[in-house]
Amino acid sequence: MAVRLKKKSPDFVLFLTVLSLLSLGVVMVFSASEYSTLINYNDSFYFFKRQVLWALIGLAVMFFMVNYDYWRLKQYIRPILFIVFLMLILVLIPGIGKEVNGARRWIELGPISFAPAELVKLCLIIFTAYGLARQKDKIKQFAGGVLPHLAVVLLAALLVLFQPDLGTAASLAGIVFLMLFAAGARLYHLGGIAAAGLGSVVLAVLLEPYRMKRFFAFLDPWADPQGSGFHIIQGLYAIGSGGLFGLGLGQSRQKFLYLPENHTDFIFAIIGEELGFIGVSLVILLFLLFIWRGMKVAVTVQDPFASFLAAGVTSWIGLQAIINIGVVSGSLPVTGIPLPFISFGGSSMLFTMLGVGILLNISRFSENR
Repeated sequence: MAVRLKKKSPDFVLFLTVLSLLSLGVVMVFSASEYSTLINYNDSFYFFKRQVLWALIGLAVMFFMVNYDYWRLKQYIRPILFIVFLMLILVLIPGIGKEVNGARRWIELGPISFAPAELVKLCLIIFTAYGLARQKDKIKQFAGGVLPHLAVVLLAALLVLFQPDLGTAASLAGIVFLMLFAAGARLYHLGGIAAAGLGSVVLAVLLEPYRMKRFFAFLDPWADPQGSGFHIIQGLYAIGSGGLFGLGLGQSRQKFLYLPENHTDFIFAIIGEELGFIGVSLVILLFLLFIWRGMKVAVTVQDPFASFLAAGVTSWIGLQAIINIGVVSGSLPVTGIPLPFISFGGSSMLFTMLGVGILLNISRFSENR
């Protein structure tokens, strides 16, 4: 039986960190998108209004989950797993999945485009946490403890790869890998998994010419400055021109249709340009604070299911932040991973805030906060 303590108030530092990142995101989405939306939609507030709406919905979902008994999620494990694979299959079907720039990653529900991969991340975290808690005594065994979780995430990652979305597939595998590490899997098992995963990524890159172009652009973006290296170069121009204090809020030059995806995947570059080294350092520190508080919750809660769940949610958000910042700064090849709480995106915001609500709920049962 799970060990549960008397409820406390949620972790205030964790909540304040999320609120700070969310508020910064709303401001920066407006600053980054005001010109492009004026040109394309004749409304400078087009994305800003939607981001505010999704932020409010996200906060409502978060507060609901803070007060929802997290252990009740266990009874939905089978439906959750069914939903994961149903969504991943549906998005690949023409007429159901929406294709944008050659990728089929969204399902249209009326006026709303829904990215199933965002739901899949949270569902896999819940499923893996449940399995690890039930079989925590077998985690040292590869066949009985590691392989079942590995098989599920590999199947999900393979379906995501068909969209195609290598970045999300890799992040799914990375989240479960970190959860296995937190559960105490043997290091040589994890080393073998990491080597096989790296080999799979290399193979996936070699088999797709556009991924090869992205990889070579990562190595030398100036070899094709108007093509595959354009994103990276424009992002570096934005960050580099910000200096120590930035050009000032709203004063970005790159947002004038130079930097693609400036309000989504590359919004961190606009933060660097407008708020400078001080601004990007603050963002990084806030994410580090989030990771620290989230992992502290995972370590101090007595219920194994809650502990693995907290570790999974923290790994998910922390890993996405690291990948996004690495891509924008030219430290990683370009991939479509948004910056949590900050990048524009409805489904990403919704499920990220749902995960935060679960994490804050678990923090109410942690000790020695």
